[in-house]
Amino acid sequence: MRWQSQTLDADDGALPGLTRAGLVRSVVTPEFEGVTFHEVLCKSALNKIPSSSTLPFGWTINPMRGCSHACRYCFARGSHEYLELDAGHDFDSQIVVKTNVAAVLRRELRRRSWHREPVALGTNTDPYQRAEGRYRLMPGIIRALTDSGTPFSILTKGTLLRRDLPLLTLASRQVPVHIAVSIAIADPDLHHSLEPGTPSPRARLELVRALADAGFSVNVMAAPVIPYLTDGKAHLDALLGGIAQAGAVSAVAFPMHLRGSTRGWFLQWVAEHHPALLRRYRQLYGRGAYVTPEYSVWLRGRLEPLLERYGLNRDLPSEPEAPPSPPSQPASQLALFA
Repeated sequence: MRWQSQTLDADDGALPGLTRAGLVRSVVTPEFEGVTFHEVLCKSALNKIPSSSTLPFGWTINPMRGCSHACRYCFARGSHEYLELDAGHDFDSQIVVKTNVAAVLRRELRRRSWHREPVALGTNTDPYQRAEGRYRLMPGIIRALTDSGTPFSILTKGTLLRRDLPLLTLASRQVPVHIAVSIAIADPDLHHSLEPGTPSPRARLELVRALADAGFSVNVMAAPVIPYLTDGKAHLDALLGGIAQAGAVSAVAFPMHLRGSTRGWFLQWVAEHHPALLRRYRQLYGRGAYVTPEYSVWLRGRLEPLLERYGLNRDLPSEPEAPPSPPSQPASQLALFA
């Protein structure tokens, strides 16, 4: 993302990376204790996916960087380091907000060179994290995409999406709109420990039901499956059964990957909460980011009968939200851990 080099004349003590990013001001507010919002003016809203990518969409929009969901396994953590912020607590609490993103997007969509290619939201950090309640960026983005005739998709863990359900329903009558909800953990205690800033699993199942009742074919990202913690048959059965009962048409599940800085942040959590598993994780992932092929085959054998039992093994729509898979991963494992 290219951000406008614009700051206030006064030195506000911002880190150099944020200054280069186009910082206008930093804000703290009692409603978001422990969180700092860094408001920036972006120069562009649309991100072009490299042509070499195998993704089914060519463009993304990320209204924010950093995410108060604070998921310990989030693949996007390393992106905060480009701003000279750390991939741990800073990623969870230092949220960069592109306050002019909707206006910039509308200008870009008016260009003659724009061919109404599918656009994905939720490919880096969640557009419906709590900050969206303060900044209300998504309604402007949805209207701009709809008015331009651009199809789009959203992947979220945020139940705040329900606020925009009437707007999304209207948009779907004019352009293809695909919505996916991420629900990876059924156990409430484990959810609270691993995803402390996200709505509860029950609240997200209720979001799936609301979307289905509104006429959307909802896909659920039941991922990542966390080895030794959420890969048990009972857990997966409860998770996928609840997803089906909520009205989802399909689900995708695959093992957690630990890319870059995410690896250390997650393994620190394991050492604190499940120290007996630390050695097993190091053996399973070795020096890389991905589980062994043997584990992937084993997990697939456990998942496929459950997906079939609950009727969740249908094909995904043509614009699912997902980052590129590594060459060793099959196309069906494209996904976002936002």
